[in-house]
Amino acid sequence: MKTLVKILILIFPFVMNAQIQTDVSLIKYEDLEKRINQEKDKFLVVNFWATTCAPCVKELPHFIEVNNKYSKNLNFKMLLVSLDMARDKAKVINFIKNKNLNAEVLILDDNKRMNTWIPKFQNDWEGEIPVTFFYKNGKKVFFNNGEMSLEELESAITKYYNP
Repeated sequence: MKTLVKILILIFPFVMNAQIQTDVSLIKYEDLEKRINQEKDKFLVVNFWATTCAPCVKELPHFIEVNNKYSKNLNFKMLLVSLDMARDKAKVINFIKNKNLNAEVLILDDNKRMNTWIPKFQNDWEGEIPVTFFYKNGKKVFFNNGEMSLEELESAITKYYNP
């Protein structure tokens, strides 16, 4: 029995980190739009953030907690869309590891066209972060501009998502 406990203690950290990304895709707006459209059969949470944004970093643990709660449901998906610069990809990967981000992270490498793609998400979004969108059956059902507490996030998900 002692041997089994020792083995479990040794492999537990590796099992827990199995869901943590080791690489991050750099995508353009059109690719993100396709990803969102591909998830039409899911309740999709899309959060825009950056490693340099204090409110973003503060709220990310809430998103991870919610993702832990719902990710086993096949009709739930969370995308964390980093607006960090492409040259900061290694920094984003280290951030993912250090913060144990278990939701899928993408870097939206399309800063030169921000004025084009931001209004496609929401007319009154001026590009500030953090910002969160929910999609249900392929349609946007929720928009939050600014930091969300765990209670606000869970309340909004409960309102729109019925697993």
